[in-house]
Amino acid sequence: MRLIKKNIDRGSSGELKLEPEEQEDMWHAYNLIAVGDSLRASTVRKVVQTTDTGSSTTTKKRMTLTIEVVSVSYDSAACALRVKGRTIEENEFVKKGSYHTLDLELHNAFTLQKHEWDSIALDRVEMACNPAHQADVAAVVMHEGLANLCLITEHLTIHRQKIEHTIPRKRKGLCGQHDKGMEKFFDSIIAAIIKHINFQIVKAVIIASPGFIKDQFYQYMLNKATREDERHLLENRNKFILLHSSNGFKHALTEILQDPLVLNRLSDTKAAEEMKLLDQFMHLLNDEPEKAYYGLEVVEKANQSQAIEYLLITDELFRNIDFNKRRRYVQLVDSVKDSGGVVRLFSR
Repeated sequence: MRLIKKNIDRGSSGELKLEPEEQEDMWHAYNLIAVGDSLRASTVRKVVQTTDTGSSTTTKKRMTLTIEVVSVSYDSAACALRVKGRTIEENEFVKKGSYHTLDLELHNAFTLQKHEWDSIALDRVEMACNPAHQADVAAVVMHEGLANLCLITEHLTIHRQKIEHTIPRKRKGLCGQHDKGMEKFFDSIIAAIIKHINFQIVKAVIIASPGFIKDQFYQYMLNKATREDERHLLENRNKFILLHSSNGFKHALTEILQDPLVLNRLSDTKAAEEMKLLDQFMHLLNDEPEKAYYGLEVVEKANQSQAIEYLLITDELFRNIDFNKRRRYVQLVDSVKDSGGVVRLFSR
C-alpha cells in the first residue's frame, strides 16, 4: 500500500489518501473502511444527456464521487472490494444524496476520511505500507495434473496461480507420453514459482503432494535450474520444504499448517507463530482453564487485573458497525499493550 497523503489533526480526525499496490492491500482496505466513513474515489458511470431536439444519448464517464459508507463487501477470490454509500458532495452528473457503489481496484488511489483514526486503524495503515509485512511463506500443493501456488501472509492466504495439465495415463509401451506430460506440468510450476515468489522476502517454500510427486518435482526443478543456470532457485534450495498433502487443492494447505512438525520447521514465520498461539490457547482451555479466558466481559475483567500475557483477537470485531462496541475493543487492545501484554490480530 502506498501512502500518498496524510492529514490527521490532534483530535485524530482527518483523511488519508492511499493506493493499493498488492492483492493483500485490498484486504487491508476492507479492514480500514468502516460504516460512517467518507470515501472518495474515481469511478465510471453511465450518463444520459438530452439534446435540444429531445433525443438522448448514453455515455460512460469517469468521475470522482465522495460517499458516506453504508456497507463494505470483499471477495478475496476475485480481489474485489465494493463500497456502497450515499453521495455527500455535489457532482455535475450525480445528485447529492443518491446511492452509489464504488469498486476499489489495484493501483487506483482513494481518500478515506474518519471522525476518529484510532490506534487499530493507524496500525493497519502502518502494517499495509511497510514492505516488511509481506508474505514470508509460499506454498505449492499438487497432485498429478493439478497444482496451486499460494502466498501466506500474516493475514490471509493469497492464491496466485492454478496450474492444470492433462497427463496421459501410463500404458504399456506408452510411458513416454506420460513422462512428457509430467515434464510440461513441472515446467509450468517452475515458471509460476519464478514469477510469483520473491526469495528476498520468502523464508520458506512448501512443496506438498500425496505420494512421491513432490520429490519428483523437486529433483526435476534442481536439475533444470542447474542446466539453465537459474540462480534464484539454486541459491534458495534450502528454503524448500517437502511435505505430504492429501491432494493438490487449496484447502490442503490448512491441514499442512496445523501439523506441529511443520510449524516447528516454519518457526520463524508469522503464520507458524499464530498457529502456535492458537494451539497453546486451546491446550490451556482444556488443561488449565483458569489461565485462558474468552468473551469480551471476562477478558476485560482479566485486563483490569493486568493478567493478560497474550490477547488473541480477530480483525472482524473491528468492523463492527456499533461504534461504542468497536471503541471497547480498541481500548482493550491499547490497555493490554500499555500493560506489557502482546496483542495478536487474527484474520477471518
